[in-house]
Amino acid sequence: MTVIETTSPRKSPDAFRTISEVAVELDVPQHVLRFWESKFAQIKPLKRGGGRRYYRPEDVDLLRGVRALLYKDGYTIKGVQKVFRDQGVRFVMETGRAANDDSVAGIARTVVERGGDESSDAEDQDYGLDRTAKSILSGIARRLEALKADLDADADEEDASG
Repeated sequence: MTVIETTSPRKSPDAFRTISEVAVELDVPQHVLRFWESKFAQIKPLKRGGGRRYYRPEDVDLLRGVRALLYKDGYTIKGVQKVFRDQGVRFVMETGRAANDDSVAGIARTVVERGGDESSDAEDQDYGLDRTAKSILSGIARRLEALKADLDADADEEDASG
């Protein structure tokens, strides 16, 4: 039996993604992503010639958060719109990251983001990270994500060959 590679090679965590890549990653049809764009003004992928959509990593986190709120937590479209109004985009993005991040890299990234935001509430200020610590943790998080991507790619190759 011949195994045919149907996906592109692993992209960097910071790379832009097409609608088809995001649809596969989130396990939702492309038309659902376009529908969510029409219902949530906060979802704004870059659009290039011919209307092609390119999603930044932040867009994917936001979509993952919307997906988690709708499918996992049982919110309605109006309920998620209310979450956007009451809790903000950052909350939905963190919900998306939490749904996806069971790794040390994800936890480190969340701590770094919370620790460096002066506008966050008092609970988030408890981390007390200075710029140096934030920079170090950001670097560690990026390296861990890259290592995880390499390990996942190796596991996929083993599955395909085995």
